[in-house]
Amino acid sequence: MKLRFILRTCCLFIIWTVLLGGCGKQSSTETGAGVVESKPVNLKLVSLYNTNAPILGDNIIRLTERVAEASGGTVNIKVFDPGKLVASMEVLDAVSSGKVDAGYATAGFWMGKIPAAPLFSAVPFGPDSSEYLSWFFEGNGSKLYQEMYDTYGFNVKVLVCAMIPPETSGWFAKEINTAVDLKGMKMRFFGLGGVVMRKLGVSVNVLPPGEIFPALEKGVIDATEYAMPSIDEDKGFYKIAKYNYFPGWHQQASAFELTINKDAWNRLSPSQQAIVEMASRETIVLSIANAEATQAEVMIRNERERGVTNMTWPPEMLDLLREKWEEVAAEQSAADPFFKKVYEDFSEFRRQYAIWGSKAYLPRSGSEK
Repeated sequence: MKLRFILRTCCLFIIWTVLLGGCGKQSSTETGAGVVESKPVNLKLVSLYNTNAPILGDNIIRLTERVAEASGGTVNIKVFDPGKLVASMEVLDAVSSGKVDAGYATAGFWMGKIPAAPLFSAVPFGPDSSEYLSWFFEGNGSKLYQEMYDTYGFNVKVLVCAMIPPETSGWFAKEINTAVDLKGMKMRFFGLGGVVMRKLGVSVNVLPPGEIFPALEKGVIDATEYAMPSIDEDKGFYKIAKYNYFPGWHQQASAFELTINKDAWNRLSPSQQAIVEMASRETIVLSIANAEATQAEVMIRNERERGVTNMTWPPEMLDLLREKWEEVAAEQSAADPFFKKVYEDFSEFRRQYAIWGSKAYLPRSGSEK
């Protein structure tokens, strides 16, 4: 019996040795279970935002680090600041043409090429981040987002990769009491909100981030909106404009995009693609959490140390801005079929969501009397 046990054990050992040896002779792209391993891929990404910018730069660095970690180093994305490889406003074209592999930006900057693009970055009097994400991931938002770039001939795969909560609606050198105070003003204003401001007689310029403060300092513009307090602080707007207006009616939530050249995307294995998608979604969550947590301290610092007044738009001004936005939405829909298609889908989603959203939530923290 003892001899039989020894012989059986030896046979089992020989069988396992042969099997393991066979696995060692397989192709380096296939495991013993037949799962295809991922080949290392290096991608060049150009950012519309400086990587040292609070929140905005943090988001893309966090995403690329997470991709490298989760992929075991098989996907490495090198990030280049604006102007290093291409100019800020050339990010989308550079990715589509294959000049670079990927880009990080905000779709609203492409409004001159694609009228519907701002609907995928921020919508005046639009949803907060949770409702916006619901449209992207449970409604038709992401599908329409990709369809937009395909329809307009851009060779890119697009992913929502970050989101921030409400922005401020402008830094002004003087108090704004009525629409008359806006007329004739020169202002940097982003996206569809800028179209609304034009209806109130404002001369609007959509400057990229790095050009805003110099323009404000030299008097090229009289006022500006850009982002939220912690991001605006880094730009130094408080040094010139002492009235910061809230709420951000034009951008209650702002989405950021990761675009990847389709040929580069197709070079990734399915598991690598999944890692990029998951890292993007993780970055969305962390970007919202970080942004929500860090604004109050900056608002306090602005008022106590810098002489800034945090202003609230009176109801009649918000009503006027909403009225002008509804005019803009109708005009844009009439002028561009794809804008109309997206806006109708977006609006229908919001109507359904309102059944829930208007009933479910308590007033925001700090708003109770």
